[in-house]
Amino acid sequence: MSGFLERLETRLASLPPEARRLRRPLEGAQGAWAWQDGRRLLNFSSNDYLGLASHPAVVGAAARALRQYGVGSGGSQLVCGYSRAQQALEEQLAELTGRERCLVFSSGYLANLAVVGALLGPGALACADRLSHASLVDAILLSRARLSRYRHADPESLRRKLAAAAGRDCLAVTEGVFSMEGDVPPLREIARLCRRRGVALMVDDAHGIGVLGATGAGTLQDLGLGQEQVPVLVGTFGKALGCAGAFVAGAAGLVETLVQRARPLIYTTALPPALMQAAGAALLLLRREGWRRRRLHERIQYFLLCARQLGLPLLPSRTPIQPLPVGASREAVRLSRALLENGMLVPAVRAPTVPRGEARLRISLTACHERGHIDALLESLGKLCVRGSAQEAAGASGGTSVSASAPPAASSRERPS
Repeated sequence: MSGFLERLETRLASLPPEARRLRRPLEGAQGAWAWQDGRRLLNFSSNDYLGLASHPAVVGAAARALRQYGVGSGGSQLVCGYSRAQQALEEQLAELTGRERCLVFSSGYLANLAVVGALLGPGALACADRLSHASLVDAILLSRARLSRYRHADPESLRRKLAAAAGRDCLAVTEGVFSMEGDVPPLREIARLCRRRGVALMVDDAHGIGVLGATGAGTLQDLGLGQEQVPVLVGTFGKALGCAGAFVAGAAGLVETLVQRARPLIYTTALPPALMQAAGAALLLLRREGWRRRRLHERIQYFLLCARQLGLPLLPSRTPIQPLPVGASREAVRLSRALLENGMLVPAVRAPTVPRGEARLRISLTACHERGHIDALLESLGKLCVRGSAQEAAGASGGTSVSASAPPAASSRERPS
């Protein structure tokens, strides 16, 4: 065992400083401001897009559920962990997404493992967007299906990959909003292609739920795609809904198959009822307070306008995720640290989360941000001379100006959420 631990220490010591990940605890709730090490910081790193994580109604719903149900769920959903709170939440989600049934999971990672593992197996084919989330890649590999990656957001590349699907079970996999690019793939074309080929389409819309669509139902609602076009929809509560957990929505047969076969559901303790009741309260706010979503998109447009005036080469995105490519990992870390010194939390995303040479600052906007907050961020970026270094990096990494419509260059990677 000592030899094993020594090898681990050697490998850790070989990591360059820019490759090391650090966990820095925050003090207090999510919001436009965060407290860290006693400092008040502008927070441009959070996925709490609508500002619901600390909303009194959401917190109050969790508190009431704690008094009613206690803290833990007591077991898996098929033992004693399935509560009235979960039943009610699943009914709300079915109504929101316009699907027959929904099923709640403890996390988006487990939801993706559940779907792919239940639907595919040896001999099957899974065609995944090259930039798909690590949980989707892991799910396919664990299912022992054959993994075939198509070029990012490229229906023609997917068509060529699907040509190998004749006579076998096949699932096409993509995200609705890509978490490190912020872009939305051409899902209408992808859905039409899958239907012509008789292939099921699975969309992980973790970053679209609550953000896009007329009522916040996500990317598919925004594009007018229903259950027939996209049979498998995965969403999470940990982003715009400000809670924790995830769900799968689709036909009754799909959900019942997951209940009977999905190992991440059968062998996992159910999500605590307090979190599910909090998510239900967040869904009610999503419906009643549409101004949050409208304000979020106003902030996005304001940021894009100002960034365009500065000449910042953002990757094309109409979502709260606004990536600024800077090239080298060391430069991304330097800029993130400099922004921290200026009182702002902006994460540096680098290899292996993104390919080498494509490091970036991942700027997250929320409905809690004021225009003054955005002005302060852009002023800091200007003072740090990001413009010159970012433009140079964008030429090498596939970045474009904010007015460009082409997606960034495709590359293979697996990344954490």
